[in-house]
Amino acid sequence: MEVKPFLLDIDELISQFIESESISFAEFKRIWLSERFSFIFESMPSTNLGFLMQSFYAHSLGYIFSSGPLSNRLGGLYCLYCLYETQPFKPPLRIYLSLGELRQLKNFVVDSKRSNLHVVKALVKRMLEKNAFLFGSVGVDEGSAAERVNELIDIQNAQVQMAYDKLFADSRLEHVINMDMGAELDIESLKKRSRDYAVAKQRAIKEASRVIDVGNVKHMIENGRLLIGDSVEKTAADWSRHKEAFYKQTGFRVPTNQPNVPTDSERNHASPEDDGNEDDEFGRELEES
Repeated sequence: MEVKPFLLDIDELISQFIESESISFAEFKRIWLSERFSFIFESMPSTNLGFLMQSFYAHSLGYIFSSGPLSNRLGGLYCLYCLYETQPFKPPLRIYLSLGELRQLKNFVVDSKRSNLHVVKALVKRMLEKNAFLFGSVGVDEGSAAERVNELIDIQNAQVQMAYDKLFADSRLEHVINMDMGAELDIESLKKRSRDYAVAKQRAIKEASRVIDVGNVKHMIENGRLLIGDSVEKTAADWSRHKEAFYKQTGFRVPTNQPNVPTDSERNHASPEDDGNEDDEFGRELEES
């Protein structure tokens, strides 16, 4: 996929903002609207949207963390904010931010406040409140956009598994999904009762045949008829097969009593709660700065 044309559009947008010799967010929005820049989303291909959006975000972050003039850095922040706010995706694709970049962003907020540019703090705080950031470990200078997207996929997979655990933990749904239908219905006892009933029915019809015509009900005792116990046993076996298929499709497994030992990947990746903690901590730092 060719990303460069899209990134050149972002460069041109920020370049126009720099040439305006303004540092106001209102001026950047005016240029964005005059260029109808939101149409960038309509020209995106229908595949690899996550890769493209993270490439846009990373390119804007590159301006923010550059050593260039303030107008460059502001242009990057304004562009990042507008890309996030105007994207058509629901839920919105979050902005990947490494922990090192988080520190750089905090420093940018502190520096801008010293210069009486309170708009920087306001925009960053608004993005935090919207949970716009997803924290990871690969920085802009440490890996490609593809590596960042791969880490995002790993994080999201971990979050999906966590969602399964929360959804199914100690719930009636968990009981149903993990249910052993054979044990629940006591199939062995049911099969015995159905066999006893079949024998009793056969004996009763034979006894009745001595005094009346049983032709209309004789089919009820013919050999080869599936007993109710056997039918339920077959249904339970089908349930077990479907349950295994569900496990394979979703990755959800029967919980054990063993304590969960996190994998190396899970240790390195932030969980949804970790994201919230980072947001809260960063938000407090912003308030204190």
